[in-house]
Amino acid sequence: MSDQVKYLLEESEMPTAWYNVQADFATPLPPVINPGTGQPIGPQDMAPLFPMDIIMQEASVGPYAAQYIDIPEEVFEIYRLWRPTPLMRARRLEKALDTPAHIYYKYEGASPVGSHKPNTAVPQAYYNKRAGTKRLATETGAGQWGSSVAFAAGYFGLEAKVYMVNISYQQKPYRRMMMEAYGATIVASPSKDTAAGRKFLAENPNHPGSLGIAISEAMEDTVTTPDTKYSIGSVFNHVLLHQTIIGEEALKQMEKADEYPDIVIGCAGGGSNLGGIILPFVRGKLKDGKTTRLIAVEPTAAPSLTKGVYTYDFGDTAQTTPLVKMYTLGSAFIPAPIHAGGLRYHGMSPIICKLYDEGVVEAVAVAQNPVFAAAVQFTRTEGIIPAPESAHAIRAAIDEALKAKESGEKKVILFNLSGHGHFDMAGYRSYFAGELEDYEYPAEEVHKAIAGLPKVNA
Repeated sequence: MSDQVKYLLEESEMPTAWYNVQADFATPLPPVINPGTGQPIGPQDMAPLFPMDIIMQEASVGPYAAQYIDIPEEVFEIYRLWRPTPLMRARRLEKALDTPAHIYYKYEGASPVGSHKPNTAVPQAYYNKRAGTKRLATETGAGQWGSSVAFAAGYFGLEAKVYMVNISYQQKPYRRMMMEAYGATIVASPSKDTAAGRKFLAENPNHPGSLGIAISEAMEDTVTTPDTKYSIGSVFNHVLLHQTIIGEEALKQMEKADEYPDIVIGCAGGGSNLGGIILPFVRGKLKDGKTTRLIAVEPTAAPSLTKGVYTYDFGDTAQTTPLVKMYTLGSAFIPAPIHAGGLRYHGMSPIICKLYDEGVVEAVAVAQNPVFAAAVQFTRTEGIIPAPESAHAIRAAIDEALKAKESGEKKVILFNLSGHGHFDMAGYRSYFAGELEDYEYPAEEVHKAIAGLPKVNA
């Protein structure tokens, strides 16, 4: 059909393996460092936080060092509740923009919780259940990840405790209710439930919170509560591994459309949905000589890639994690209260950072008002109300389509619509009322923020 909109896969066509990009790197990722010894950490250092299967996936060792990792049957069966997700041609948006570009989007809002996050929450819950874990502790920003952990934990009979960044806890009450509906316990972070939380509340009783603080609380909870492991929704290597099912499906669907993207776009906070859509296309660049542009889109309020420094930093604000080499704004960074709560993080996935440092991936930063303008245009043409995080990718896709209009070139653009915005209407209300601020993090603050970090020779 020349005017086809939906490109669907049968369940029988669903990918049965995740793609491990680490197997295709010419050089390995920089090691994760113990801040006390200055030496690389080993599997036993991570054992208090994760089951051994997750640790081996993180390090890409043993049976998990292969290019493709089989999806366990128990995970595959739960995936089938919503996967494969549709690939859509945004024909109405193309017409509104009067562009020769062909715009496609992979719609991850089709999952039960409305985002891409269950792609990794389900396998994490599965591996923990298999290892004898009884309870999961985690953090969440906008709530998509917390909802996904609650959903996955329930399927495997695990308890779940979620530390939700306070500003999002206040802005997104229905996300909280969704997590409770799935059976999780939710507290605003910083909370009184941990020493880290009490410390930040003592400094500011109305602290807006940050993902870095919520991570500190969830990790403290993990190591101080019996039979508990930590579950994380972004940044870590095993998270990006599980998310590659998005891009693997998209490759098959682009074949059905008889096109291959010139540009692939994802929003970037920690790197999970970006990695999920781009990493199978990274394989095409690394192994097959493809020239696809891969674009990470981040908020100007938390521009880790575009203004951060590539150095070793802690993953959390209380500085309890090992040191990871990444583009960072400094672990003490407290982001502005933008509505894209899932993008309010000081760092970025080591995998994405390595690819950005090597020029395989590009990055742009966009402000909050243009992001919501793109979201509204997309809603009024394509009918789906996008999450504020996903709207960052839409903003960049529209900008690239308008460049194609100026040049007269036909470009094939693919972006990841990583979740719907049904629980984000307070942000839309503020946009329509003209109340949104366009925060921009000043570059000079970055160097102040990283000045006190430990020096690592690795």
